Amino acid sequence: MTLDGTNTWVLRAPGSATAILVDPGPGLPEHLAAITAEAGIALVVTTHWHPDHTDAAAALGERLGVPVRAFDAKWCANGGEPLRDGETLNEAGLPLIVRHTPGHTADSVCLVGADAVLTGDTVLGRGTTVVLWPDGNLTSYFASLDLLAGYGDRSVLPGHGPTLPSLAAVCAQYRAHREQRLDQVRAALDAGAETAIDVVRVVYAEVDRSVWPAAEATVRAQLEYLRRGQDHRDREHIDPGKELGGP
Repeated sequence: MTLDGTNTWVLRAPGSATAILVDPGPGLPEHLAAITAEAGIALVVTTHWHPDHTDAAAALGERLGVPVRAFDAKWCANGGEPLRDGETLNEAGLPLIVRHTPGHTADSVCLVGADAVLTGDTVLGRGTTVVLWPDGNLTSYFASLDLLAGYGDRSVLPGHGPTLPSLAAVCAQYRAHREQRLDQVRAALDAGAETAIDVVRVVYAEVDRSVWPAAEATVRAQLEYLRRGQDHRDREHIDPGKELGGP
């Protein structure tokens, strides 16, 4: 689920005495030691609340004596204030614009620089991200992809996987993939699927069963999207929240 692990980014302008730490990641001793060896960290930022991005955040904030900021106040620590959509972070000697990009989670943010965008899990370096209903929302995710695509060919610095050369290009690929999956979900429903797990068995049949719970949550987000009428069909009978049990 985390590909090669969580990318922890330490950002500073050339010659800057201070840096911003983005997504501290897991609370592993060797990982914490590597981070604290970096000089001048003035701020810790998390792109969203998932534990593989936040587990080390509060401990690092306390150890380094710096604020921890997140979009949701619940995940702020050590005096950090919630991030605001559109604000600019300048602690690293380079401006980073905070953009609220819900979809993967309700609190997801990306950080926009002059030449690159830190995308958290909204855009990954390999494969596609999950939209885990009910915290994740497909309508919001499409809107976030459209927002990010507007930043053109800036490089992608993702929360997992390698960097990518063009944000606009990968956003277009992500949108096409989501539209294809929605077509597959519609076909499964038309063929008689009644629950999210019914859809998973058809649409995600090629996916390893160990990730079927994530696939099921993503299908629930897709069903909610269809139920609300975004595909202009009558899907009012769909209940994405119906308790289904495990796969």
